[in-house]
Amino acid sequence: MSGHSQFGLLAQRRFLPFFLSQALGSFNDNVFKQAFVALVVFVGAIRTGVSDANFSLLAGALFILPFFLFSALGGQLADKYDKARLARWIKGAEILLMIGAAAGFLMKSAPILLAIMFLMGLQSTLFGPLKYGILPQVLKDEELTGGNGLVESATMVAILLGTLAGTTMVGDPEIGLMLTAAVVIAVAMAGWLAALAMPATAPVDATLKVNWNPFTETWRSLKFLAGNRTVFLSCLGISWFWFYGSMYFLILPVYVRDVIGGGASVFTLMLALFSIGTGIGALLCELLSRRKVEIGLVPFGSIGMTLFGLDLYFALPQASGLAELSIAGFLATPFGWRLTIDLVLMAIFSGFFIVPLFALIQQRSAASHRSRVIGANNILNAIFMVAASLLAGLLMNGIGLSLPQVLLVTALFNAVVAIYIYTLVPEFLLRFIAWILVNVMYRLRIRGIDAIPDEGPVLLVCNHISYVDALVVMGSVPRPVRFVMYYKIFDMPVAKQVFRWAKAIPIAGAKEDPVLMEKAFEEVSRELRDGNIVCIFPEGGLTRDGEIAPFRPGVERILERDPVTVVPMALQGLWGSVFSRQNQILGRLKLPRRFWSRVGLVVGKPRPPQEARAATLEADVRALRGDQA
Repeated sequence: MSGHSQFGLLAQRRFLPFFLSQALGSFNDNVFKQAFVALVVFVGAIRTGVSDANFSLLAGALFILPFFLFSALGGQLADKYDKARLARWIKGAEILLMIGAAAGFLMKSAPILLAIMFLMGLQSTLFGPLKYGILPQVLKDEELTGGNGLVESATMVAILLGTLAGTTMVGDPEIGLMLTAAVVIAVAMAGWLAALAMPATAPVDATLKVNWNPFTETWRSLKFLAGNRTVFLSCLGISWFWFYGSMYFLILPVYVRDVIGGGASVFTLMLALFSIGTGIGALLCELLSRRKVEIGLVPFGSIGMTLFGLDLYFALPQASGLAELSIAGFLATPFGWRLTIDLVLMAIFSGFFIVPLFALIQQRSAASHRSRVIGANNILNAIFMVAASLLAGLLMNGIGLSLPQVLLVTALFNAVVAIYIYTLVPEFLLRFIAWILVNVMYRLRIRGIDAIPDEGPVLLVCNHISYVDALVVMGSVPRPVRFVMYYKIFDMPVAKQVFRWAKAIPIAGAKEDPVLMEKAFEEVSRELRDGNIVCIFPEGGLTRDGEIAPFRPGVERILERDPVTVVPMALQGLWGSVFSRQNQILGRLKLPRRFWSRVGLVVGKPRPPQEARAATLEADVRALRGDQA
């Protein structure tokens, strides 16, 4: 599973043209916005008739307003039409908009440029659902995390470069106006040419009747999104990311000037560190997730965001009293390197947080409504970004908090929101526990995982070696898994709460507790009929000698009631670990003899229910395990 790099996608037509088109679009958006803002606020070449502060609010509002009004429309269009053709239409419109922007720059017309600001927001609104909706159509499941990582990292770098370019080019107004006009048109044309090379994609719902009423369709999109609890909460997580990031971006310029005491070069450094750090985190997701959609990275990301966000406050809780520091002067201060490291690591962990959430939404959303789900997500993002602006104003102007204190409150909010989300969807926390276990205590090699169907009911059967078998399987299988386990293991201290979060199904033998046994079979049937994955350990208990015990006939009883596909699996290398019975002496665990040992999970060929007898499945698992107990 780790033999292919995400960068290989950049050599493939199914990905590269789209990748270039979206990156050039992000770059152009920021060249235009920053050049316009710089010409008004810093250079004074364009007069608006309002204060600089009100102009900034007006420009921001005009750009974000289309996300409220037209995100639902963008989702409908992306679901109804070939996304490659739609991309060409949208990128063609960008050329026309940039011609208008060039005229506005050369005429120094604030009304024209403000109108273009609104229309650029509309263009970005329509492109957003297409941008994330197309990836599951052109990428395999195991490529989703890597593809999203590339897109997110390219977007962050494009935002940074566009911001720098837009600000730099208008330093000399006379030359800068012409240069900016030429650049935005040229980049728009390059994005359109890239879109021309995108291969066609089949419409996911060509019969969809577009609802042009933005209010009723927005409400309908949000209601549909709320119907899938995991996807809805994932969208809330993404929206929280934009809230969190907006808080920092809103106060960063003033924080650099008034708290750090830095000049423009220090602000540029801070912006670059955050953008590049987020990009690095996004790219690392594929490596850390072993090319799966690994939502266990989401809690990991939120922990890092909180810890390094808190340390930003403690590194400099009060204004330094310095002014106009250069980059060298900033790094020479007692707090310079600490702030730099905090910002970079917070950004890297932000990448761990955001990329798996986007991949999860793409994977768990119904294909026929995926772009509309992304459109609804964009509506939530816009709401949260506006809320961030309002809260920042309230904290600073209403309550009177200092800028470092606002950063502290933001980091604490992040911890509270994360804990709340993980209590609502324990799957995030469980996958995090499984991810930590697999990556810290073991070196896990997974083979044949693609044999598990992407949807529909499946019964997994596996040998039972240790107390953490369920966590290893959970951390390896991309879909949620319900485990049937012996009730005495289920009732183990501490682990019991984890198993409850996982909604494991405790079972007992007919002689021990016949009522519990019947209840377990009923629950298994319910899960399979709901189209879920159930995993059982047919040996009936942990191995006492490392060997596979005979499979009990319970698997046949399950299949008689619900004839579903059966996938055999074998765990390797866990015998002798601290969690196996080899390490038990008088009921107590002794220290492990092996740390970070190599273990494996081998997935075999699926069997139809009519072939899945207990003895046959036992033979399959023995063959898969080989000699590695």
